[in-house]
Amino acid sequence: MNSSPGQQLSESEVLAAADAIISAFAATDTEAYFAGFAPEATFLFHTEPARLDSRNEYRQLWDGWVGGGWRVLSCGSTDRRVDTFAGGAVFTHTVDTTVSTPDGTESYTERETIVFAAGADGRPVAVHEHLSPVPKSPEA
Repeated sequence: MNSSPGQQLSESEVLAAADAIISAFAATDTEAYFAGFAPEATFLFHTEPARLDSRNEYRQLWDGWVGGGWRVLSCGSTDRRVDTFAGGAVFTHTVDTTVSTPDGTESYTERETIVFAAGADGRPVAVHEHLSPVPKSPEA
């Protein structure tokens, strides 16, 4: 990745990079989606038994989903926050997703964190993604 540790990413740059990832995911656009992640990016998904240790490892999982008939129908992002630091940023949001599977349509709400680093070209590149379920409220 050759990031510049002292380089400050702007909030608008991070939001644009996050929006590109979210839009590509919403379109099930494999190439555009994975282009937003560094090759060494890691992924922690509550739906998977183990951490995925590279973009390629996640891509293999994704290709299996898509090959099995999975696709994204919609994806919305709310409660967005960007925290920048020298050399990177943390983007958090709530994501509402609806997918089509061979078993039917599924919808879920999750919290997501995407960690960005300044890439060799100075633009944000995602180096880590973490999804977690939104806890049910006590009165539910």
